[in-house]
Amino acid sequence: MNKVFEPARLGRYDLSNRLVMAPMTRSRANLDGAPGVLAPKYYAQRASLGLIITEGVQPSEDGQGYLATPGIHTPEHVVEWRKTADAVHARGGRLFIQLMHTGRMSHPDNTPHHRQPVAPSAIAPGAKMFTPTGMQDAPVPRALTQAEISATVEDFRRAARLAIEAGADGVEIHGANAYLVQQFFAPSANVRTDQYGGSIENRARFAIEVVTAVAEEIGADRTGLRVSPGTRLWGIDEGQQGPDLYRHLITQLDNLGLAYLHVMDQGDQLLLADIRKLWKGALILNRPGRPRETIGADVASGIADFESYGQMVLANPDFIERLKTGQPLNIADRNTYYGGGEQGYTDYPELGGGVAV
Repeated sequence: MNKVFEPARLGRYDLSNRLVMAPMTRSRANLDGAPGVLAPKYYAQRASLGLIITEGVQPSEDGQGYLATPGIHTPEHVVEWRKTADAVHARGGRLFIQLMHTGRMSHPDNTPHHRQPVAPSAIAPGAKMFTPTGMQDAPVPRALTQAEISATVEDFRRAARLAIEAGADGVEIHGANAYLVQQFFAPSANVRTDQYGGSIENRARFAIEVVTAVAEEIGADRTGLRVSPGTRLWGIDEGQQGPDLYRHLITQLDNLGLAYLHVMDQGDQLLLADIRKLWKGALILNRPGRPRETIGADVASGIADFESYGQMVLANPDFIERLKTGQPLNIADRNTYYGGGEQGYTDYPELGGGVAV
């Protein structure tokens, strides 16, 4: 495990270790999309990890899917996110804001403009969404026009610029978990007949355009991408060509010199090995449900340069210290994952019995 505690370079930054806080939706933002008042404390508590990646942050009003998620598309959002960036930096940490457009995984009741969700094609995900009036079916989305696709790419570009203005060290583009970028990959969500549908090259086009735009705007060495090849969430099915689509995507993006690629492992070890061969830059690997005793194994084996963790970091603000000293970990309280106040957010105890400040 010792290698994960070693300093490492990621993009333009030197990180104190190779452990990363994975992005996790917490649904504690204000109604105007600004991060909640406790967000600076929450992220700063965990700043001993080499890199903090925030919860998914919508780049536009259309990008919001869930209740009380934060945005980065207004001047007010910039002001509030700067408080979090400053708090993390004061603890010596690095912060990347994750840009997440949920696409069809949305509901009009959850968004400020109450419009129909948008997606590559007018195909409902076949999933339910939590709304102010309870669980409802996610509706059939409206297919984006080509002009709207171009505008959405520009939304990502502008959001990345605003994230840097807010003091973030970089951004991660959310291309995983059945949200808009991955919806373009999957024939179950994308039946377009134009340049964004059909062939592997066409279905990867939107992701490549978004990543390229963001890299142009803020620098490739401050830009990351998260993918989850093979995810079957919410009606997503990438089909038999799915692995080859990722091989094409990785090959095209590798030339940009991005800060990192963040892979959420779904079990295809052959594809993971190919990604590692094709990707020359830094690779962050997330294995959902990874047991504590295997922490550091992927860095040690060379399949990854960094490892990211979610629930264990959520419940343990002093995650690094607990690993180094072999102390037991707090168990995350699932009942407080989404919404609420300090409970299950900023009140997890540190070693010694106190609460992190």
